[in-house]
Amino acid sequence: SYVSVLSGCSHSGLVSEGQHYFSMMTKDHGISPMCEHFACMVDLLGRARLLEQAKNLIDEMPFEPNAAVWGALLGACRIHGNTKLAEIAVNNLIELDVGDSGSYVLLANIYSDSGRLEGVSDMRKLMREKGIRKNPGCSWIEVDNRVHVFTVDDTNHPQIKDVYKMLEEIIKKIEDTGSYVNELGSIGPRGYHSEKLAVAFGLISLPAWMPIHVMKNLRICRDCHLVMKLISLVTSRELIVRDANRFHHFKDGSCSCGDYW
Repeated sequence: SYVSVLSGCSHSGLVSEGQHYFSMMTKDHGISPMCEHFACMVDLLGRARLLEQAKNLIDEMPFEPNAAVWGALLGACRIHGNTKLAEIAVNNLIELDVGDSGSYVLLANIYSDSGRLEGVSDMRKLMREKGIRKNPGCSWIEVDNRVHVFTVDDTNHPQIKDVYKMLEEIIKKIEDTGSYVNELGSIGPRGYHSEKLAVAFGLISLPAWMPIHVMKNLRICRDCHLVMKLISLVTSRELIVRDANRFHHFKDGSCSCGDYW
């Protein structure tokens, strides 16, 4: 289907190809794009940093955009740190009465990244007023036929002290390379997210030759994605993380997604 084609172009960074197929729908096949097609195009343009083009496409839609369209724009704003357009997207999602916590959390994270702590506080207050609860993120890894589950800032795992010790050692190695500080300005702005803890547990539990496989119930954030790349670099280990969007294969400091996810 065209949705699959456009989605594939989006996740591969094929902007020109995606625009070609989107145009082909109407010109060659007489197919009128629906909301799901526009959502794919907004995602495609947004991932490629063409956020203004993505917003213009939304403005030109022949019908009212739905939550998927605004959600695609918001996701792109999260990747590229565009607070202005993120606020527009969230305001429209609020008008659509979308009860999902993800949109609110994304904007709060954008505010946090830009140092606007009052914005973070406002979003948390709005969530409380609307009775919206954040879906807890968790990651799990299988070791010796047993599944180990971690949550953000976890303290419950029986080996959690060893996990944090390993993670701190890895962070020190990453800091010594200078690459983390140069790209984000600080270490761990999102804290100890569950996938970091799961990977650290894999490092202390699995043999050095074995790839580390981790599953996560939510989309991996930008910070954790960068950290995973750097962990694969400083430890020479392969990491395979399956988040809510796709598989990420981290090796030698790079990810198979090409930083499109």
